[in-house]
Amino acid sequence: MKKLTIATRVSDLALWQAYHIQDRIKAQYPEIEVVLNKIVSNGDKVLDKPLALIGGKGHFTKELEDAMLRGEADMAVHSLKDVPTYIPEGLCLSAVTQRQDQSDVFLSHTYASLEELPQGAVVGTTSLRRRMQLLKKRPDLKVKDLRGNVNTRLRKLKEGQYDAIILAFIGLSRLDLLKDIPFVEKLSLDMMIPPMGQAALGIEIVDGNEKLREISDFLKDENTYICTQIERDFISKIGAGCSAPVACNAVVDGDTIIFRVMLGFPDGTNVMQEKVISKITDSKELGKELADKMIKNGALELLKDAEKIAFKDEMPQRL
Repeated sequence: MKKLTIATRVSDLALWQAYHIQDRIKAQYPEIEVVLNKIVSNGDKVLDKPLALIGGKGHFTKELEDAMLRGEADMAVHSLKDVPTYIPEGLCLSAVTQRQDQSDVFLSHTYASLEELPQGAVVGTTSLRRRMQLLKKRPDLKVKDLRGNVNTRLRKLKEGQYDAIILAFIGLSRLDLLKDIPFVEKLSLDMMIPPMGQAALGIEIVDGNEKLREISDFLKDENTYICTQIERDFISKIGAGCSAPVACNAVVDGDTIIFRVMLGFPDGTNVMQEKVISKITDSKELGKELADKMIKNGALELLKDAEKIAFKDEMPQRL
């Protein structure tokens, strides 16, 4: 293999991730020319409404996958949280890189912490998962939709459109965007459970190419792969779509896995929450087993009702 083409989105964070993987491959395989195919995804085009209102899945991955299927790329680098649990035939999610800090982070120009926000403060997030967890803890807050790339979101915060916003820590850290924000509070995993795959990169390749498989094996982190597979199994089994408020996170602690999940209504009510600890050696079916338990307790009916009310104030009325 003389040349390897990586498909990537064109956002600043996606390019950081793609260049990071490009550098790792070039260092390990100096004989291979590694180039980027920069693609604008549907999720990068639609900036005026929550993605949950658009319908479908794979808003940040489909165009990259289509490019690989057309032979225009050999590999794609994704934020794993954006990768649906279904992978198209002919492609393979072959590796997950070592996960970094998974936390969400509270940002404000006025208030030092989430606890210090006054009643009725405006907090920006488009994530139904964050909305659910925020309003469960602070039902007095006003949660307002927040779209745009990271720099746009930070500009809106600085302009005073929000008292605070919640974003993923890892993206801000990678792009060195935390230094100009007066108040930064990293939220614990018990307070704000992340989404499936947060802070890990998913490496997707064209199936059947042994050299690509070898390269992706070099990029793979075993513990992260175990944890994120548990998360993906849970989401797949429970059938949670993008209109469902679901939090799902597994972490390694010594020889055990701590697995946290939460789902409920976007307004923080009707919440189901579980936290289980399992030996790594016994964890292969953990995601599916916990999904089965929650399904028996009514999770599917709860999610169905949650999707009906998600963003209902922004849904067009049927005539």
